[in-house]
Amino acid sequence: MTTIKDSVHDHIEVVGVAEDLLDTEEVQRLRHIRQLGTVQLVYPSANHTRFEHSLGVYHLASRALDHLGIDGIRGERIRAAALLHDVGHGPYSHNVESVTHRHTGKYHDDVEELLAAGEVGEVLRANGLDPSRVAELVAGGGKYGQLVSGELDVDRMDYLVRDAHHTGVPYGTIDHERLIRELTFVDDELVLDEGNVQTAESLLLARALMNPTVYQHHVARISKAMLRRAAERLLDQPDLTAAELRRMDDTDLIASLRTTPETEAFARRLDCRDLFKRAVWAEMGDVPDHVVDADHEEVDELERRIADRAGVERGSVIVDVPGRPSMTESTTRVMVGGEMRRLGKQSPLVSALRTAQRQQWRLGVYAPGEETDAVGRAAASVLELDADGALVSDVRHGVTATLDEFSE
Repeated sequence: MTTIKDSVHDHIEVVGVAEDLLDTEEVQRLRHIRQLGTVQLVYPSANHTRFEHSLGVYHLASRALDHLGIDGIRGERIRAAALLHDVGHGPYSHNVESVTHRHTGKYHDDVEELLAAGEVGEVLRANGLDPSRVAELVAGGGKYGQLVSGELDVDRMDYLVRDAHHTGVPYGTIDHERLIRELTFVDDELVLDEGNVQTAESLLLARALMNPTVYQHHVARISKAMLRRAAERLLDQPDLTAAELRRMDDTDLIASLRTTPETEAFARRLDCRDLFKRAVWAEMGDVPDHVVDADHEEVDELERRIADRAGVERGSVIVDVPGRPSMTESTTRVMVGGEMRRLGKQSPLVSALRTAQRQQWRLGVYAPGEETDAVGRAAASVLELDADGALVSDVRHGVTATLDEFSE
C-alpha cells in the first residue's frame, strides 16, 4: 500500500492495481499537465495538476465502491479506470482538445489504444484486467461507467472541490461525503437515494457558480483562445502531427511554441501575460443564431472578414463562440416517494439556473489592445450584432460602450 498526502482529501491509500499503475509513464505524465490550463493566469495558485486530480478521483471511487459493496475484479477494474480516466488528456487539459480532435477524431476519454499499449497495458494485464474493459469504463460505458463518467460521477465531485480549493473561490464547495453515501443503483442507473433532492441541487449549483467565476472567466477564455490559435499554427508546420501534440505535456507545448517562428509571438504573449483584449463581449440575445451555431470553418471566415474590414492582420482577430448553454447535471436522477425522477423535473432551481446560464453566455472577439477599437467596430458589422445590447470595449481608455453609442 502507498499512502499519499493530498491537499483536499488528506491521506489517500493506493492499493492493488492502482498502486502498480502509479509510477507508469502515462500516469506520471499527468504531473506535468495543469488541471485548469490557463486559468492560472487569473488565479495564480491554480497550478494543481491532472495527477493530483486523478488521485482524488481514485480515492472517491474507492469510497463509493466500499459504500456500494462492489469488490473483487470488478472493483479493481473501476479503481483502475478512476486513476486512468485522464491519461488521454493533451497539454493544458481541455484548452487545445478541440484542435486535436479536429485532426484525430479523439477526445481525452478515447483511451482504448493508449491503455492497451506500453506500461499501462502490461500492468493491467498482469493484474488480470482487460484494457478494453477499463477503457470502456473511462468513457462512461456500462452500468459502472456512470461512477467514472456520468451526471453523478466522482470525477465531478473531485474537480469542483479541488478547483475551488486551489483558486481560493468558495463556490465549488460540495458535501462529497454525503453524495457518495447516498449513491445507489436502481434498474442499473446510478441515482441518489430517497430525500436527496437538495444534495443533487448542491452539485448543480456548485458547477453553475464555478462556471462564470473560474471556468469561463474572460481572461481564461482569452488566453485559452490564444493557446488554441497557437496550436493550430503549430500543426500547420510539416514536422508535427496532431497525434504527437496530443501526447505532449504543458512544457513540451510551450517549448515548441517558443521555438517555432510562426508561433513564438503567441508564446511570448502567454509567457508575459501580454494577452489580447476584448473588442466585443456580446450576450446571446444580441448575436444572430447563425453566428452562435457557426462551425470552425465559418468562424475562420468571420475572422478573415473582420480583419479585412478593420485593416489589421488576420492573426490579430480571434472570434470565440462558446457552445450553446447546456446543463447535463439536470438529468441527474433522484428517488422521490419511491420513484426515480430527473432533477430537472423535480427541482425549481434548475429552471432558474438554466436562465442564469443563458444570461451568462458571451461571444468574445479578441485583439491586441491597440487594435480593439477598429476590430470591435468591424466585428459589430460583420457579425450583425444587436447595437442595443452588445458591448464593445475600448481598453485603452477603460471605456465600455454599447454599439449604438459608438455610432453616434
